[in-house]
Amino acid sequence: MTKNLTFLICFFSVAISVLHAEVKLPRIFSDNMVLQRDKVIKVWGWADKNETVEVSFLNQLKKVKADKNGTWSIELTSMPYGGPYTMQVKGKNNTITLKNILIGEVWLCSGQSNMEWQLKNSMNAKAEVSSADYPRIRSFNVVKDLNMKPKSDIKGSWEVCSPETAGDFSAVAYFFARKLYQELNVPVGIINSSWGGTDIETWTSPESFSKLGDTFKERYKALNITDFDKFAKESEEGKKAFTQAMLNDPGIAESWFNPSLNTSTWKKIQVPKLWDGELSSVDGILWFRYTLTLPDNVEGKSGTIQLGPIDDNDITWINGIKIGETNGYNINRLYTVPANILKAGQNIITVKIVDNASGGGLYGKPEALTLDAGGKSYPLAGDWLYKVAVSNKAFNYVEFSPNTYSSLLYNAMINPIIQYGIKGAIWYQGENNAGQAYNYRTLFPNMITDWRTKWGYEFPFYWVQLANFMAKDDLPQDSNWAELREAQSMTLSLPKTGQAVITDIGEANDIHPRNKQDVGLRLALNALNKDYGKTDIIYSGPTFKSMEITGDKAIISFNNIGKGLKSTNKYGYIEGFAIARADNKFVWAKAYIEGDKVIVYSENVSRPVSVRYSWSNNPDVNLFNSEGLPAAPFRTDSLKGITQRD
Repeated sequence: MTKNLTFLICFFSVAISVLHAEVKLPRIFSDNMVLQRDKVIKVWGWADKNETVEVSFLNQLKKVKADKNGTWSIELTSMPYGGPYTMQVKGKNNTITLKNILIGEVWLCSGQSNMEWQLKNSMNAKAEVSSADYPRIRSFNVVKDLNMKPKSDIKGSWEVCSPETAGDFSAVAYFFARKLYQELNVPVGIINSSWGGTDIETWTSPESFSKLGDTFKERYKALNITDFDKFAKESEEGKKAFTQAMLNDPGIAESWFNPSLNTSTWKKIQVPKLWDGELSSVDGILWFRYTLTLPDNVEGKSGTIQLGPIDDNDITWINGIKIGETNGYNINRLYTVPANILKAGQNIITVKIVDNASGGGLYGKPEALTLDAGGKSYPLAGDWLYKVAVSNKAFNYVEFSPNTYSSLLYNAMINPIIQYGIKGAIWYQGENNAGQAYNYRTLFPNMITDWRTKWGYEFPFYWVQLANFMAKDDLPQDSNWAELREAQSMTLSLPKTGQAVITDIGEANDIHPRNKQDVGLRLALNALNKDYGKTDIIYSGPTFKSMEITGDKAIISFNNIGKGLKSTNKYGYIEGFAIARADNKFVWAKAYIEGDKVIVYSENVSRPVSVRYSWSNNPDVNLFNSEGLPAAPFRTDSLKGITQRD
């Protein structure tokens, strides 16, 4: 009996040892992968400690012993493009065979939702997907993951580009890769590591972020996470209770939409705006009420009520009668008010808002909040009353997302591949940081330098400047999006960088422009010109060079004009310029092309000092170079290179 037991223990011990002794590779190494040409190829993985691992690829055979922690790595000498090839990795108990490997150009593609945006959802999607027959283009889509500590592996696999697979590729990355392939005729691999709605801080390594000043860390201090596992467990428990409470809204149970409800304990809030102050981090259910006094001639009339966009979902009542509901944070609320609901005197408008995550509120422009009836429009902007029905704070629950803490996505989706050879990176992010453009001047170049340090070499880094988005401005004004674009342009001071300007192809009502073809193309123009010797390719639209003031006119000179400047206006007028005196009060300006310069002026500004171009959320853009690339936004308020002449 004892001998049998001893035998079984030994048997299972050996079996377990054998299981652990199998040589393993990170998932970035799989069939169909693309390895970077003309660069040392690093292969790494795990095995039993001191186990000998043998890697054979083409005419190279390398052996290495795993260290005491069971990790190993080898370097293969650089090779020109080609394939398909096979790689074998042998340990003492198993052999891994990887097939259909190509050697070519590998680009890391990262950012938020516009990089994540899939080909099957883009402009002309059906035709683009059906024609995506490029077996020498491969994509690795990194599966979403986050972690407080750097991880050593990711999930995902390399896919060969075909009409069956390409629909799930990042559209921007695909169009970038397609242009490179068409011009270079070499294999192209794209590693898509992106996550919608994410801040740049979460893509920065812990080491790099820790060196930034307190200004950048302030937003994370309230959480004070010292034990991540404990935090996650407690938050998950709170989430369950919070989710249950969301299903049992006391506002519905107690009929808070009843116009006779006593609201003496409700608080005041200015509408419209995104919630701030004590509501800034609240997720849950909040109720809002507004009292509108209407004249006698409106009683019983039908009409419409417009509340602008609401984050996230709403149900709206007037005088206790439900008139509409909408799910979606960026949808304008426009509801029909049936006859016999409105009355002379006081009318009670009640809005229930469900905010699932991040910011919340009625956040449109004040003029967009109206009730229209009897041929007249009644404004609804102003002081409203509100009451919290369900709050995540009551359950000690914080929605854990990639933005909860810095470095979460770097740890899980970038760190595992920093040993994998790449040619460079393309980046589409910034929307989430538009409210902190000044900080982005530091955060963006810091992240680029951080990644280059991790990879160990200064690889090319190209990005997409923010598109035009939201409503047009009636008058020139400051713009968070314009300032973020400026921070992106300032990052061009780093070597081996470039940007694709797309202020001409955005969509006012959608933060996700469907035209990803031109985005990928403009990124590829940067790479082709700067990295692949295609110096005849123009990669940028006109960029500000200098300004000369002559009398009442500002004369703007540009770099990157190609074969010349042009306007898409049939009369040759340039839109999107604003001009100001020394008081910095800008007015819209007139502008026209004169040779390789643009003349800017206004009858209302006799001695101009400053000029801005495309300085708004959604600027008018019709200034291009002859190659069809748009002029980049700029402002001269704080720039040098300005000459004053009377």
